[in-house]
Amino acid sequence: MRNGIHPQYGPVVFRDRAAKYAFLTRSTMTSEKTVEWEDGNTYPVVDVEISNVSHPFYTGTARVLDTAGRVERFERRYGKQG
Repeated sequence: MRNGIHPQYGPVVFRDRAAKYAFLTRSTMTSEKTVEWEDGNTYPVVDVEISNVSHPFYTGTARVLDTAGRVERFERRYGKQG
């Protein structure tokens, strides 16, 4: 790899604002905001709107649309095209 063309890669805290959940990982993202982590060190923090803790797909609260029922209701209402 060429030197000097890659962004800095370091520890960053991602904070889910909806679930009040934060996790420490490594990323190339940076932020002016900082937070003191559980280990006593200060890391840049990036606020995100949704993560695996608050996403409906991962939490099991996702709604499944009844598309088959909608098609049948449409066919009953307007007749099946033949």
